[in-house]
Amino acid sequence: MHRSRIGIVLIDHPSDHHDDALAFWAGVQGVRPVVDGPYAGVGEVGSLNLEVQRLEDGPPRVHLDIETDDIRAEVARLTALGATVVDDRDRYVIMADPGGVVFCVVGIQTGDRFLEDAQEWP
Repeated sequence: MHRSRIGIVLIDHPSDHHDDALAFWAGVQGVRPVVDGPYAGVGEVGSLNLEVQRLEDGPPRVHLDIETDDIRAEVARLTALGATVVDDRDRYVIMADPGGVVFCVVGIQTGDRFLEDAQEWP
């Protein structure tokens, strides 16, 4: 058995627009961003973390992170539902839904909220 939940909404921006976008989303939320490398936390929406991510390349987009206590089991479950693996990285997996929308499967990132909200899968 393993558990998972949608835990993080990421607003991705390439470097040339990142700082303006970060200031905008922090202003929308009325918070001071918490920067950690390419990620900047800009508050929460319900039980989801909202973050702005600096991209090295690629288009601006919004993507979800599904956090789990077993990345391989969650990737297998989502593949059975119709998702495909785009890139299998060292600590996370980039996937796409059947329509091509990109999302990531990551380890637990939201601590207690994960334990409270995660769905258990056989």
